[in-house]
Amino acid sequence: MRSEKEIMDLVIKVAKEDMRIRAVGMNGSRTNPNVPKDFFQDYDIVYLVEDMESFIGDPQWIDIFGECLIMQTPEDMAMFPPDLGGRFSYLMLFTDGNRIDLILAPIEEKNEYCYEDGLTVLLLDKDQCLPNIPPPTDQEYWVKRPSAEFFADCCNEFWWVTTYVAKGLWRKEILYAFDHMNLVRAMLLKMMEWKVGIETNFSLSIGKNSKYLDRYVDEETWSRLLKTYPSGEYDEVWKSLFIMADLFERTAVYVAGELHFQYPFTEAERVRQYLKHVINLPFDAKEIGEVNFS
Repeated sequence: MRSEKEIMDLVIKVAKEDMRIRAVGMNGSRTNPNVPKDFFQDYDIVYLVEDMESFIGDPQWIDIFGECLIMQTPEDMAMFPPDLGGRFSYLMLFTDGNRIDLILAPIEEKNEYCYEDGLTVLLLDKDQCLPNIPPPTDQEYWVKRPSAEFFADCCNEFWWVTTYVAKGLWRKEILYAFDHMNLVRAMLLKMMEWKVGIETNFSLSIGKNSKYLDRYVDEETWSRLLKTYPSGEYDEVWKSLFIMADLFERTAVYVAGELHFQYPFTEAERVRQYLKHVINLPFDAKEIGEVNFS
């Protein structure tokens, strides 16, 4: 596997030898001082270039970076519409295990590029035309303090979507139930993220997909969270749903108390009773029937 120095030397060498490439920047986890380093980290590179079309029209030009195991060019894909505007990206996983996510951006976007991500580091500026930018920081990715409206919406979405899970489980539509379980869990993770934010004065990031969450919760909470990822057995999914409900409410009540919000106790309890009602419905029931809220 090529070392970090070898990859970075290659990135700069290619840029220096190609007159169309006027500047090089990097962002992502490798410029973030708060992220643990390992060999799976991507090299998020941007070439600010002239004559974009000459690159795009020559798919083989990127062979200089090494032998690809697999590559994706999102702006060329029909399934995933491009969202980079006038830019073009090459996501490359090489046979030696290194990965470079290389974006070509028009040199005319140099100022926009320099300020759009706080983790940007400038590696090369042939024309000395790029602005000075501050040292990289992940502050824009820190957990954000929610408004009362965001908190209320999170609670409503959580309890609302649990009813879809229940419907799918009663119908024996496991994939439907799982898809909605994922939506419910997303609200749980958001609430847990806010709790971490409160406990750390909203001064850090827990990473993409909440990947650093385990650093900031106790073992019992972490164990309960993992139990919300069930097997394909219907009974296990039901258990996971109720574990999720308990964990969500406990976390949300804490967040509400710390931020002086109102937790919807009545709504939550009514939905909880509905879930208990559905789990006990006979498989051949002809109607849902009246839910007992007493």
